Amino acid sequence: MSATANLTSKQSVDTTNDSVVIVKHIEGIPGGRTLDVTGFGDTEISAGHVIIRDDNSPMDYKPLPTTGTIPANHSYAGILVSSIKTANAQAAIMVRGTVNEAYCKYSVPAAAKTALSLIRFINE
Repeated sequence: MSATANLTSKQSVDTTNDSVVIVKHIEGIPGGRTLDVTGFGDTEISAGHVIIRDDNSPMDYKPLPTTGTIPANHSYAGILVSSIKTANAQAAIMVRGTVNEAYCKYSVPAAAKTALSLIRFINE
């Protein structure tokens, strides 16, 4: 099942740290993806959050759970470029660039850093 978005929704989101977290966005998934946020623990997903995808349904993208544990049959897909509300989870997903994880809301797991080899993670 693919996630859907409400295109008429107008909600504000805190983007204060977005430009500090995403230091350089070189390449992303064309067109972005609408995320499946079922069970996600926050009302916002902050820039720098790890995005995963379901290996059994390759078009099914979702935020990594706030616990930092990737579910079975999922793989790391990229990093969220801009903060979004879960109520309207239309996401730009970076696959190549630089992330300043010192300002990420949740830490990036070591396995994600290894899998996302075209993304450089710094702590400044």
